[in-house]
Amino acid sequence: MTRDLFLRRKWTLRAHGEQVVFVKRANERREHVLMKAFLWALYLPDYPDLLVEVPVDDRYKPDVVSLDVRGEPRFWGEAGHVSPSKIRSLVRRYRDTHFALAKWDTDLAPFIETVNDTIDAFGRRAPFDLLRFPADSAERFINERGVIKVKRESVHWVRLGSAQGQTN
Repeated sequence: MTRDLFLRRKWTLRAHGEQVVFVKRANERREHVLMKAFLWALYLPDYPDLLVEVPVDDRYKPDVVSLDVRGEPRFWGEAGHVSPSKIRSLVRRYRDTHFALAKWDTDLAPFIETVNDTIDAFGRRAPFDLLRFPADSAERFINERGVIKVKRESVHWVRLGSAQGQTN
């Protein structure tokens, strides 16, 4: 199934009884789309109203987001490349927002340092998670019917800020 999935531009994926259509743009790497899908699936139990690729009232658009009743992000997920300046900007303005940054088969150590420095500079009241998805994540976490089954224990996961020190 996953091989057939990657040949299409639209991927219909499911998790926790919900379904989302992920659109793979021509200039977008499949790993970026997969990380968005995995973030959605991982955090959906905590944030049942998670949305994918929805603009918020910000110059940046999150890959995955949950909004509170005022329309402010309470969860913000990013997949792939995120510049240190973007991290600083978001952390400074959204101190109560739970952030998650996903990387594909990449060492998290440099990002841990960047995020810790930013957290120290601006203060945080919500966690900042860093996740590393292994290279074989598609084969491991998506079944033949497009159902995503991924758990935090299955990926390298580091929580910084609030409840700092958790790691898998």
